[in-house]
Amino acid sequence: MYSNALLGLELIAVLLAVLYLLLAVRQDIRCWIAGIISSLIYLFLMYQANLYMESVLQIFYVFMGIYGWSQWNLNTGKDKALKVSTWSLRRHVIVIFSILGFSFLVGNLLEAYTNAALPFFDSLTTFGALFATYMVAKKKLENWIYWFVIDSISVFLFFERELYLTALLFCLYLIIIIFGFRSWFAEYRLQ
Repeated sequence: MYSNALLGLELIAVLLAVLYLLLAVRQDIRCWIAGIISSLIYLFLMYQANLYMESVLQIFYVFMGIYGWSQWNLNTGKDKALKVSTWSLRRHVIVIFSILGFSFLVGNLLEAYTNAALPFFDSLTTFGALFATYMVAKKKLENWIYWFVIDSISVFLFFERELYLTALLFCLYLIIIIFGFRSWFAEYRLQ
């Protein structure tokens, strides 16, 4: 069970993560700042919960926050604005098989050589999030679908590790994701 200090850190990370997603739905560049700070806090929390792949994921989120900021910042102004776009079915098939393959490989390694909790689910959500975060930075519409699947699995993962506030956060994410998809899809249709 977590101490009050860790619970307080988790609450701050949750609030910043909600702010990140709400700003991302609005395509507000400040989403990346909230995401970076939340990820730094979660790096510590995930390590404490023996979710090692989730810990590594937080490091990735920090770097992707910087990359996302730069992508969205470079493409400012009406004429240069990064537009919502989609990927081909072929690209999605490659990405999904990559996620599953990497998850199987790393999950087996974690199970054999560490005390990682739920190594396959931890790996699956981590590798799925790697690709989905890149998709957000590039404003790919389908990122919301990937996130819905990833976050559904994450609810179970975090509840199982007694990260109840984070599990609740991911339930909230599932609702926000629907609005995010609708908002980005409306913009995509207008282009």
